[in-house]
Amino acid sequence: MILEDEKIVSSNLTRFEKARIIGARALQLAMGAKPLVKVEEPIDPIDIATLELKKKLIPLDIRK
Repeated sequence: MILEDEKIVSSNLTRFEKARIIGARALQLAMGAKPLVKVEEPIDPIDIATLELKKKLIPLDIRK
């Protein structure tokens, strides 16, 4: 029997999962959430969300 905690899942995200995560985080940023990366100049929330995903700072739990 395999317990839920013992499952091994690939940490690679598909392009659809990446798009969904970036979209969800960009919406949070657009609604006033503080960015978790340092932003020098005003840039698009999608770009900020993409930077956060690259640095693995997105504050979302991802379950597959």
